[in-house]
Amino acid sequence: MRAAFGRMVMCHMWADTRDELFEMADRIGVARKWFQRPASVNLPGMNASWEHFDIAMSKRAMAVKAGAVETDKYGPIEHTARLRGNQKLLDQIAECRALGFGKPSQGELL
Repeated sequence: MRAAFGRMVMCHMWADTRDELFEMADRIGVARKWFQRPASVNLPGMNASWEHFDIAMSKRAMAVKAGAVETDKYGPIEHTARLRGNQKLLDQIAECRALGFGKPSQGELL
């Protein structure tokens, strides 16, 4: 995902655990007020369908340098499918990748 936000271009950053996500946000200087989460999560932040941050590309570079793993356009879908135990969707993603779809978008981080 590459989305314009004023003069910035943003991308997603998520992690396997909330603690890991917050640790990386703190490490690269992303304020927790930008945390995005489902409304049912009892934490400050903005409503979204899954837990993540939208970060500027400059922060993305810092995250990669700090150990973040780049992924392709299926990364967020794969992440939520894993969390929900949706094996059918995981299999579909694997098929798409095997066919050569899902090249890295240079905008997603895990």
